[in-house]
This record gives sequence, structure tokens and C-alpha cells, in this order.
Amino acid sequence: MPSIPPLPSFRGSSRSARALPRIPIPTARAIVDCGVYVEGRRLPGRFTHRDALAEVRNRGAGFVWVGLHDPDEAQMADIAETFGLHALAAEDAVKAHQRPKLERYDDTLILVMRTVAYVEHEMHSISEIVETGEIMVFTAPDFVVSVRHGEHSELASLRKELEADPAQLMLGTGAVLHAIADHVVDSYIEVTQSIELDIDAMEEEVFTPRSRVTIESIYQLKREVVELRRAVNPLAVPLQVLGHKPDVPLPKEIRRYMRDVADHHAGVAERITDFDEALSALISAALAKVGVQQNTDMRKISAWVAIAAVPTMIAGIYGMNFTHMPGLEATWGFWLVIVVTLGICFGLYANFHRNNWL
Repeated sequence: MPSIPPLPSFRGSSRSARALPRIPIPTARAIVDCGVYVEGRRLPGRFTHRDALAEVRNRGAGFVWVGLHDPDEAQMADIAETFGLHALAAEDAVKAHQRPKLERYDDTLILVMRTVAYVEHEMHSISEIVETGEIMVFTAPDFVVSVRHGEHSELASLRKELEADPAQLMLGTGAVLHAIADHVVDSYIEVTQSIELDIDAMEEEVFTPRSRVTIESIYQLKREVVELRRAVNPLAVPLQVLGHKPDVPLPKEIRRYMRDVADHHAGVAERITDFDEALSALISAALAKVGVQQNTDMRKISAWVAIAAVPTMIAGIYGMNFTHMPGLEATWGFWLVIVVTLGICFGLYANFHRNNWL
């Protein structure tokens, strides 16, 4: 019989091997808000990022503030082309989890900040306590581009506060840079206050008599404090540069504001260091308390074993089946052994109880 040719395999076929073309997502999808500000006030109407920049440059006054959230490479490349951002900086804006830093490309300042948020949790639950994100701010004389990563780092309320204060916006793009940095540092203060309450609650529990200590929750909080320190402390140097370096392209008034933000940040960094030291001491105290609890449990176990050994020993002696044993033939022998055994056990219990072993 003629053989049937095998059916062609769909695996590895030319149709499946060809990668589907990627549909580009418009840049507008990543833009949260785009505003044009002239003389401290926002111009009415809606602008695209290209039209907004053209409006400012045609007027020769004001600036553009574009806010983006989690842009992809194509969207960030479009923004970089429009505003003349450096390719390396645009690449960093797409990749989150950058270390806090300050960079300068000609007249463009780039400030990277880590954002933090406190996550509500149960006292002894092993869960995330500090959630981190990122904000990257590009500032030049005629534009501000803020790129956010994370759900908790929204700037809509901050934008409304600035728009309600035209005198501040008249200071230019540096005012927006200061407002964002101040907003981020204020969030650090809120998070440290919440963590301080957690540490106080743990200290109270550890040093409460007869309380059971859960070491895992203390370790979890210490790990979150370490993550908080890594997000907060590296920002100290950029803030010092923005506040004290006269060659930074910022107005003198903005540098004064930046020094105030740097002072607040220094206070937060000191509190985080205190948290780390307090948790280390708390872990030592908790381990010592656990050791005491284990010793107490071992004493109780040893005491009960000693009491249980008395009837076991007596029963073993009288179970050796010797012919001549005291009280073996007497009618009162069994009850005498029971009374002696109970008396010894009661004496041991009283002695252990008097010495706080039971």
C-alpha cells in the first residue's frame, strides 16, 4: 500500500516563525498632563508636548511642564527628540530603579529621586512595609519633564498647589524642581513617622513581661528599613549640590529653598539611622528573651520528667519478679507503694514550684 506522507508540522513554520509587528503606543498615552505656564499662570487649552514647546519658544517666555508615567522606549525617544534630551538620560528614564543622582547635560539638569510609600499591614504579618518608586526630573530654562515609575508617586496634587501659587511659578522651572524634591522628602518624613510607630509597638511588646516575641516580624521591619535607607540616603549629595553650588543653573532663591529641603532630608536620614540601631538592639533583646523562654520551658519539661521518673523507677524495681521483696506478700504492700510514690512525687512538685520551675 502506498505510504501516506506526513502532515506538515505547524511548529517552526514560516507563519509562526515570523514575529508579529509591534504596534507602537502613542506618546500621549504615557503623558499624564502637559501644561504651558507664562508669568506664573497656566495657559488655557490642551497642548501636545510638541505644540506646548513650540508655543513657549514662539512667545520667548514661560515654560512647559510635561508629566509622564511609565513610558516605554519609543515614547521616551519621542520626548527626547522633542526636548533635545540626551540619549543616555532618556534610556535611564525608561529603566526604573536608578540610584538617586544629579546629572547635567549643557543647560539641562537631571535629578533622579526614589519615592517611598508606607503599606498598611498587620503587626506580625510578613509583608511589604515600604513600597518604592522613582521620579526623574529633566529641567531646562523652558521645560520640565517629570517621569514617574510606581503607582504611589503621583504629582497631580502638587501641580494644583503650584498652579494656585503664581508667584512661585514665576521663578521658572527651578520652582517645579524644588516643589517635586520637597514633595518627595515630605513623603520620606511621613513614612518614617509610620515606621517609628511600628518600632514603638514592637519595643512595647518585646519588653512586656510574659509576651511571646515573633522574631520574623522584627527581621522584616529591619529589612524594610534597610530598603528605605538605600532609597533615601543617596539623595543627600544631589540636594547639597543644588543648594550650595553657585554654578548650578538655578535662581538664588531656588537654591535657598533647596537648602531647606536638604536640611529636612538630613533629619530623615538621621532618623533612619536611629531606626536601624534601635532594631538591632531590639533583635538582641528579643533573642535574649526567646532564650529565657526556652530555658523556662526546658526547666518545666525537666521538672515533669523528674516527677514522672519516680513511679517509673519504683514500678521497674517491683517488676523484676524476685521472690523475696519487701511487702510483696503483704496485703498492704500495694497501697504502701502507691502512697510512697505519690508522696515522693508531691514533694518533688512542691520543691520545683517553690523554685519557680513549675
